[in-house]
Amino acid sequence: MNYFVIKHIHMTAAGLSILLFILRAFWSVTESPLLQKKLVKIVPHVIDTILLVAAVALAMMIGPYQPWILTKVVLLVVYIGLGTVAIKRGKTPRQRLMAAVLAVLVYMYILSVALAHDPLGWFAG
Repeated sequence: MNYFVIKHIHMTAAGLSILLFILRAFWSVTESPLLQKKLVKIVPHVIDTILLVAAVALAMMIGPYQPWILTKVVLLVVYIGLGTVAIKRGKTPRQRLMAAVLAVLVYMYILSVALAHDPLGWFAG
């Protein structure tokens, strides 16, 4: 498959992933029963799987040992950890809100690293 097609799939999935994360985090903080809907539990996993498969394909095409790609992987682990606190593991709405805000900030930094192709992201240059 063409690099630009996979990159477009990756970027689209990343956009959908963060939008759904923000919605689910909002529902978690507000303790909405919508968070328990079956579709709400399944769709993000499908989108995130597409996102990760496309990411691996792109990394293989350009070489996975780029410092900025390794930075994105480390930040992804941090984002996932914060995301689980924001949606499931946070004991109080305040804890879930703080984790959600931090997760979105980490996501934004991941985006800046991707755009700059530099581990420093928005701090580069």
